Amino acid sequence: MILKQYYLGCLAHASYLLGDESSSTAIIVDPQRDIDQYLADAKSFGLQIRHVFLTHFHADFIAGHLELRDRCGATIHLGSRAEAEYAFVPMADGDTLEFPGLRLQVLETPGHTIESISILVFDLAKDQTKPHAVLTGDTLFIGDVGRPDLRASLGWTANDLGAHLYDSLHDKLLTLPDETLVYPAHGAGSLCGKQLSSDTVSSLGDQRRMNYALQPMAKEEFIRLVTADQPDAPQYFTYDAILNTRERVTLDRNLEKVLHPIALDEVIRAKEAGAQVLDVRDAAEFATGHLRGSINIGLGGQYATWAGTLLDRAKPIVIIAEPGREMEATLRLGRIGFDHVKGYLNGGMTALAARPDLVTPTERVSAAMIAEELAGAEPPLILDIRNPREWEAGHVPESLNIPLNHLQERLGELQGRIGEVPPQRRIAVYCAGGYRSSIASSILHQNAITNLIEMAGGIAAWDSAKLPVVSER
Repeated sequence: MILKQYYLGCLAHASYLLGDESSSTAIIVDPQRDIDQYLADAKSFGLQIRHVFLTHFHADFIAGHLELRDRCGATIHLGSRAEAEYAFVPMADGDTLEFPGLRLQVLETPGHTIESISILVFDLAKDQTKPHAVLTGDTLFIGDVGRPDLRASLGWTANDLGAHLYDSLHDKLLTLPDETLVYPAHGAGSLCGKQLSSDTVSSLGDQRRMNYALQPMAKEEFIRLVTADQPDAPQYFTYDAILNTRERVTLDRNLEKVLHPIALDEVIRAKEAGAQVLDVRDAAEFATGHLRGSINIGLGGQYATWAGTLLDRAKPIVIIAEPGREMEATLRLGRIGFDHVKGYLNGGMTALAARPDLVTPTERVSAAMIAEELAGAEPPLILDIRNPREWEAGHVPESLNIPLNHLQERLGELQGRIGEVPPQRRIAVYCAGGYRSSIASSILHQNAITNLIEMAGGIAAWDSAKLPVVSER
């Protein structure tokens, strides 16, 4: 038996290759949309990919089940309560796939979504009765459980799904032996839960002891606990969950269609017609000069998640990247189903060398320089665009907290604060380390709020300079 985990850090997503060497069969579970790594590994193991499972309809990324079907002829397997446009084999509780050295057995574990399943993995050469591992999808994480509120708008309330989740955990997963290895579909950084560990595998016994959501409690208390204080879910989550049920264009075909260079004049015309110009360079490079009106979401951070959170699905996207990174930028958008790319600026920022009138910088200064301005006669408004938990843990005194994912909708509030004495008050923007503040600054520039500075290094730099921090805890 072969069990290999793949971990995609930017989406905190884990997928799996299961292999039976005796029958030369590979099964892929919860694949990402770009599938080359599975194809390469299956070939190196001497296996053919014949089956692909989705543990549920993922909300935070587009799965690669259709890509594997079209490239390998793989049969798609979903939970028996799933409904989809494409052909699939519905797997009910107890259904199995068995090979000479490997058995997969499905547990229906609704809760995160109604069609959720977990997959027991038996290494038949070692033990035919006890599972070696369980692939839990988003039902059970390391340190947490799947949130039950993501698909509430699609006909299921968070309380209903929370009740299902309690039963799935207690009646199904917690009945397994303590030594069973737990392999989830997400880790720390995912918005599919609130306390996910950075570990990517654990034992059920360790989770039984350490996972806050698995401690003894009544169902009502469990529902209250797992529905409270969940992070905001980006709007694209519902879009992706639905798209994972549909017959759609595959990633390679879409990349062939959209990955092409565009001259500067055409980029300008597209921008004037409403296209979104997405600059994916590092925040420091963006600050030195960028096309006026572009938004900066750098490839070095949670690029796809923030793109899905902040970009409009109804408007085409034009990419500005360092030459050679256009493919990466487009592919990572494709991982979340953002296929509406028009192309990329030919030559990147070098195309603007002869048009300085179209280029604008962002002023980035040190924490010490911002502290000096705060001590002056006309102190700037301090804008903290981190999430509320981060802000409560420690922030610059007198700062205004508007989380980045709510900045657009709260611009009116911010503009009101800017209008306070002194007139056209200056803004100093910061986040944890400088990634999100660059995004925020570009959004403010788009909305004609340009009298601003950005704190290089964020609150981390402020702390390092031993400047005062206020906590709300």
